[in-house]
Amino acid sequence: MKLFKFASIDVGSNAVRLLFTNVFETPEGPIFRKLSLIRVPIRLGEDAFILGKIGDEKSDQLIKTMRSFRHLMNVHQALDYRAYATSAMREASNSHFLIEEIKRYADIDLEIIDGEKEAETIAFENLPLFMPHMARAVFIDVGGGSTELTYLKNNKKIDSISLKIGTVRLLHNTVLHSLWDDMKQWFDKHNLLYSKTPIIGTGGNINKILKVLRKQQNDYFIHTADLSNFKNELESVGYEERISRFVLNPDRADVIVPASRIFLQAADWLGAEQIYIPKVGLSDGITRALYLKYKASSN
Repeated sequence: MKLFKFASIDVGSNAVRLLFTNVFETPEGPIFRKLSLIRVPIRLGEDAFILGKIGDEKSDQLIKTMRSFRHLMNVHQALDYRAYATSAMREASNSHFLIEEIKRYADIDLEIIDGEKEAETIAFENLPLFMPHMARAVFIDVGGGSTELTYLKNNKKIDSISLKIGTVRLLHNTVLHSLWDDMKQWFDKHNLLYSKTPIIGTGGNINKILKVLRKQQNDYFIHTADLSNFKNELESVGYEERISRFVLNPDRADVIVPASRIFLQAADWLGAEQIYIPKVGLSDGITRALYLKYKASSN
C-alpha cells in the first residue's frame, strides 16, 4: 500500500486554512484521510469588502501565516501543495501585491480563483459513503464572502452559480438585496422552487451547527426546522453568551447567525426539510486535484 501526503491552502474571507491529507492507495482505490487542519481567523473580508483593499495589519498577519504554513509543509514533507484564494482576495485592490509578497517571504504560489472554479473544485462528486443516494440535490457552500450553489443530478453537476452573499458581508450589511433575487431566480430556472429538493451543505458554520444539533453521534444531517429554532436561540442571546453556551470560537459566534440565514432562505425556496452535511469542501477538492495531477504525471 502506497501513502502520499498533500497540503491544501484555502485563503478565505473569514479564515485561512491549511489541511494535510494522507492518501492511501489500495486495490479498491484511493482512500483520503484528513491528518490535521490549521485554521487562522484573519477575516480578510472585513477589509476587502469595506475598504476595497487588505490593510497593513491583516496583510502582515496573512504573510506571517503563510510563512508558518510553508514551515509546516516542509516539516510534514508534503508531496505537493496548492493554495487558492477566494472572495476577499478577488476584490482587494492590492491582492496582486500580496501574492508577490507571499511568494517572496513564504515561497508559496497563491492563486486567486473565481467563483466558478471555486464551485467546481469543491468535492461534491466524491461524497462520503455514508451519504444517501439522492436523485437530485443542491450543494451549497457558504463562506465569508460568497455562497456557491451547485445543482446535482445523481452526484453530477448540472449548473452552478457563485453569489456575493457571505457571512462577513452580511455582518457588515454589504449584500445587495438583488442578490437574494438572483438566488431565487436560479432555483426557478431549474424548476427547483418548492420542490422539496434536499440541500448538501458545506462550510465551517454548518459543520459546527451539525455538532450542536445532531440527535446521534453518527448523524450527518439536520432538520431545517431545528436550524430555524437554533437561529432564533442564537439571536436571543448576546455574543459572549453564545460563545459560552454553545462552545463557539469568538470568530464563529457572530458569523454563525448569517450562515444560518443563508441556509434557511435557500431551504425555504427549495422546500427542503433536511440539510445533509458531508464535511467536504474546497480543501478536499484541492487534495483530490493534487492526487490526480500526481497520478497523471507518474504514468
